[in-house]
Amino acid sequence: MKNKLIIITGPTAVGKTALSVKLAKRINGEIISADSMQIYKGMDIGTAKVTSSEADGIKHYLVDVLEPTQDFNVFEFKKMAKEACDTINAKGKIPIVAGGTGFYIRALLYDADFEETGDIGIRKRLEKEAHIHGGEMLFDRLKEVDPEYSLTVHPNNLKRVIRALEYFEQTGERFSEYNRRLGKKESPYDFHYYVLTDDREVMYSNIDKRVDKMITQGLVDEVKNLLEKGISPRNTSMQAIGYKEITEYLENRCTLDEAVASIKQNTRHYAKRQLTWFRKEKAVCFIDKRDFDRDDEKILDHMIGEIYNG
Repeated sequence: MKNKLIIITGPTAVGKTALSVKLAKRINGEIISADSMQIYKGMDIGTAKVTSSEADGIKHYLVDVLEPTQDFNVFEFKKMAKEACDTINAKGKIPIVAGGTGFYIRALLYDADFEETGDIGIRKRLEKEAHIHGGEMLFDRLKEVDPEYSLTVHPNNLKRVIRALEYFEQTGERFSEYNRRLGKKESPYDFHYYVLTDDREVMYSNIDKRVDKMITQGLVDEVKNLLEKGISPRNTSMQAIGYKEITEYLENRCTLDEAVASIKQNTRHYAKRQLTWFRKEKAVCFIDKRDFDRDDEKILDHMIGEIYNG
């Protein structure tokens, strides 16, 4: 008999955190973060990391685990998330995956079997090219060889750009094709996969408010502290939206207003890419919050009815 797995995802700032905590309370669950940046210690404000107050006593996994100097990728996520699922199941509770990194969710959900090692030689060469010529050049190359996958990747996400190019050079197959094949596998879980959405203008307004709140809460000081600790702007962690733009401000390459405007714009673009990704997933239930009067309790009643009654 397959173990249950609940997924709550969707574009950034749509309300995943609050809903997942409420669901965990109602179905005796614990939460596994599917956010590629909340894994890092000291990166709290810019990642909108769940606070102890927001967690409301619900245990969260894969949050505050790694130092910002450490690499984190889909292979590590899958390993750690599977271990967390086993731990939660052993307690007689239900694992709830909450976060917006669709590639990570797919790897866990369909037990991706790609090799972690890849081709180190190709990867190092691509990393060197990016260092010499800039990541934009590699992203342009990705758009040429795999335009479909490029729509789901931020140009600054050098790790994923390089991974896709590395895979293409290794196999001659587009990474988007690999993802399609992976999506056809049967999941080892009895899962319910929910994608939250809302009116676009409402989501964009929420993004702008969230970014303004981050600045008020001290995002500039957070980034400054990370840089003073010796975290390189080239680290994967510092390429995250919010951290990259504020770093540019601190290096006097733009004004604070320009940095904030860039964060808002880049976050809106990221939200679009997230929706593009989720629309291509199978067995997904889209939940438009407008259909439930944006009332979390109504949404939860709907979800729980499906989880237990099919």
